[in-house]
Amino acid sequence: MGDKMNYDRKIILEDGSEYYGFSFGANTERVCELVFNTSMVGYQEIISDPSYTYQAVVMTYPLIGNYGVNDDDFETIRPTIGGLIVREYNDLPSNFRSTQTLSQVMERYGIPGIYGIDTRKLTRSIRDFGSRKVLITDIGTPLEQGLETLKNSVIPTDSVSKVSCKDIWCSEAENAEYHVVAIDCGMKRNIVRSFNKRSCKVTVVPWNTSAKEIEYFHPDGIFISNGPGNPTDVPETVETIKTLRGKYPIFGICLGHQIIALSYGAKTYKLKFGHRGGNHPVRNLENNKIEITSQNHSYAVDEKSICGTELMVTHINLLDSTVEGVKCDKDKVFSVQYHPESAPGPQDSAYLFDKFIRMMKEEKCNA
Repeated sequence: MGDKMNYDRKIILEDGSEYYGFSFGANTERVCELVFNTSMVGYQEIISDPSYTYQAVVMTYPLIGNYGVNDDDFETIRPTIGGLIVREYNDLPSNFRSTQTLSQVMERYGIPGIYGIDTRKLTRSIRDFGSRKVLITDIGTPLEQGLETLKNSVIPTDSVSKVSCKDIWCSEAENAEYHVVAIDCGMKRNIVRSFNKRSCKVTVVPWNTSAKEIEYFHPDGIFISNGPGNPTDVPETVETIKTLRGKYPIFGICLGHQIIALSYGAKTYKLKFGHRGGNHPVRNLENNKIEITSQNHSYAVDEKSICGTELMVTHINLLDSTVEGVKCDKDKVFSVQYHPESAPGPQDSAYLFDKFIRMMKEEKCNA
């Protein structure tokens, strides 16, 4: 990609290692948490997924930008990803749906990008030593200055409040049969579309909405969304679910899964480098089937801490045996760590939405 004299950007890691490359997107300096994603497609969905707030994502697939960006596949209105690190960037996309380049979108929203680095080496570093802080900066930044910046920088813990909606909003469905209240912790728009497609009206509420406020809507079911960060940073949401469980069918995805576990007294912990990508095999313990799943999270539910609670483990990750799903039949509560709305498999996990619909239907019939 050219000799060192031609580079205009670099990244600096806390161990003092530097990777040189070229700028795309916003030409801004930023400190982020460094993570990697193994997806072969879907970079538009990745940069617009609120769960990547304050994170710089290394794409393991080498060519990024080749199909551009379209107007329909954004997962949020305003992307909040920290940065994007790729091997090869294509600024001349070829796709009939493309309306703009990836770099143009990233520049508009202040997202820095760097290409031309050895992403295989960088990914192995993350795998071996774990996620850690990274500085995306100008090529001329002295190493000592960059390390001082990293040392004095703290990754914020307000990510959920940053990306959650500020006001209640509603997404109507044609011939709606059910009303779902969705707690927005950084929810992807395709989750709302997945409910609408199944005749569900969705009322979306901020992350810190109280149980009393939610009950005011008389929902048929409650959904807790995905989102960024540590689930222990949102005790208000945990308390809301603790109050509501047993009163309504409840379904959680990703961060919502972790929040449900915390509400029952289980614990969570941070993974070494997280799960991010569309190719994670998960075993459904209830039917012994294997699902190919899409994932994006840094934290997991501690399986040992589930013992003694009313929860039962329903899904296990086959790569590292982490908990991927739990349920409480008595309270009509269930959750998964992965993302069924991302169409992995491509339809391996769609049954989870249908399961939630059946629970709401049964509850209405018994009312």
